[in-house]
Amino acid sequence: MAAPRDLAAAAPAPGKAKLTHPGKAILAGGLAGGIEICITFPTEYVKTQLQLDERAHPPRYRGIGDCVRQTVRSHGVLGLYRGLSSLVYGSIPKAAVRFGMFEFLSNYMRDAQGRLDSTRGLLCGLGAGVAEAVVVVCPMETVKVKFIHDQTSPNPKYRGFFHGVREIVREQGEPLGLPPRVGSGTSARMKGPSSFCPGTPVCPCNLHSRLPPGLKGTYQGLTATVLKQGSNQAIRFFVMTFLRNWYRGDNPNKPMNPLITGVFGAIAGAASVFGNTPLDVIKTRMQGLEAHKYRNTWDCGMQILRNEGLKAFYKGTIPRLGRVCADVAIVFIIYDEVVKLLNKVWPTD
Repeated sequence: MAAPRDLAAAAPAPGKAKLTHPGKAILAGGLAGGIEICITFPTEYVKTQLQLDERAHPPRYRGIGDCVRQTVRSHGVLGLYRGLSSLVYGSIPKAAVRFGMFEFLSNYMRDAQGRLDSTRGLLCGLGAGVAEAVVVVCPMETVKVKFIHDQTSPNPKYRGFFHGVREIVREQGEPLGLPPRVGSGTSARMKGPSSFCPGTPVCPCNLHSRLPPGLKGTYQGLTATVLKQGSNQAIRFFVMTFLRNWYRGDNPNKPMNPLITGVFGAIAGAASVFGNTPLDVIKTRMQGLEAHKYRNTWDCGMQILRNEGLKAFYKGTIPRLGRVCADVAIVFIIYDEVVKLLNKVWPTD
């Protein structure tokens, strides 16, 4: 018969937290992201429209309600879902990368009892935010903002998601305001004269070489996007980790009711909105159809401050607040519940 001391040594360490396999996090995160965006997209649409409605021109919308009314009057209720396809295609991998990277990093940063403190949660969230920004968010957001901005023009040119992506990739390979070139290298010629180039056999303006071609055009505003997503997830996972640790106390495996998870998620979402809305405004401007007005992220911020004032950095805060609180609450609820289900059918301990 084994000695009591031997039995104690063989038993699991009391109070040790269970770890989540990154594979489960990827599956659960992708599912949560896809469901969430289908529910909350109209508020994202309104937020983006208000941010693109610059004060430098006569404002088109008088507020949130007016934006909704004009959109429904012109395009019907489905107009509030213009650009949804680009986010559905992007939200699934975005949430998958975010939660997968967070769990991957946090599994290495937990203490001997498997617990993660809020400071390390912030660092893991920062890493997750940067990863999703580079891999998914920047190209996805560029397409989304151009889709929504395109609807404000009298004759929208994007007929759908794939057509829009093709057009954006093609257009971003050429400088705005210049006719497309023919050929390549030193023999490149314009398709016609312009105020920038007289149309000589060899283009003397040298502007064609200044913009990156192809898919790089979907990475407009990368710096602002990395800053926004990194700070977003750092704040959210910091708050979420802090609240979870507070709720669970000495028992890191204490079950959490979905309602509690949702409340904590909404608080984390609200904190991130007030913490980085200025970066969100800059990112939106850098990815709009008039992005050529700005030399870089810093220049965009300075032009907004100089031409529109400090308040412009908080345009769209209220619709963004509503969307983000619902967004984060829904995502964390679905994520946690899917992970619980996966733990039953996919043992990884």
